Amino acid sequence: MSTYTAAVRIRPRAGIVIAMAAFLGIVAFFWPFLVAPGKFGSNYAPPLIFGVLLVVVLCVVISEIAEGGINSKALAMLGVLSAVNAAVRPLGAGTAGVETVFFILVLAGRVYGPGFGFTLGCTSLFASALITGGVGPWMPYQMFGCAFVGMLAGFLPRAAGRREVALLAVYGSVSGYLFGFLLNLSFWPFSLDPNSSIAYLPGLPFTEQFHRYIAFDLATSLGWDTGRAVTNFVCVCLAGPAVLTVFRRAARKARFQAPVRFAARSHPAEPGREPSPRPAPRAGDGTVTDTSAPG
Repeated sequence: MSTYTAAVRIRPRAGIVIAMAAFLGIVAFFWPFLVAPGKFGSNYAPPLIFGVLLVVVLCVVISEIAEGGINSKALAMLGVLSAVNAAVRPLGAGTAGVETVFFILVLAGRVYGPGFGFTLGCTSLFASALITGGVGPWMPYQMFGCAFVGMLAGFLPRAAGRREVALLAVYGSVSGYLFGFLLNLSFWPFSLDPNSSIAYLPGLPFTEQFHRYIAFDLATSLGWDTGRAVTNFVCVCLAGPAVLTVFRRAARKARFQAPVRFAARSHPAEPGREPSPRPAPRAGDGTVTDTSAPG
């Protein structure tokens, strides 16, 4: 059976903070169904919400480091994989939906756990945005979209061998569509003429509003999302076994969160005698020690 090594240990307090961040992230993505454009402060709601989310994530990382949830080896692994993702992402550049950053998130979240996958999703997109000049109002949405992809990979059921690779490949495809579905919510209310049949229309019931969004998502980004899903599937199938082996070998050598055990101090036994639980005699106490072995 396959297991993952928790490179980032989620303690109870950090788990609560991550759950709060995930909840706020869902609210921020689905805000068009909660707040109508044109209302007071609605145009600034997403940036404010994601500003709070970034602070929450920073607090999670700092609290984990302070509590020992991220040790130096896990932090080094996080930095290396963030740099690799930032370097690999421009190879696809999003052309026709080809994205080369997600399969590493999926595999790392699988091997090192949901906490590591969540953090890696944020740091990878942040590093990539700095390198490629992609800093903008869309960056927080991309960061948390990738954070969800990496985190959910850590919660996948256990599997081994080809079954595990197939599971991760299918999840990679689904996450490609899910990422596009979430990201489109960030600009849907402002991207179309209100008279369009697939545009956001304030005041509509949720079911009709959601139907409009589904039509918008299928009409505008189905091809891009399909390219991302196919890329994830192919990358996981081709490189997944080798990358999983490398990640797990690194985890065994690093021994993330290795337990500390204290062994009882033992006293050397006398030759030819059974070890005695009594303390060894001290010099000057008048005790004579027989060091001869029986014949």
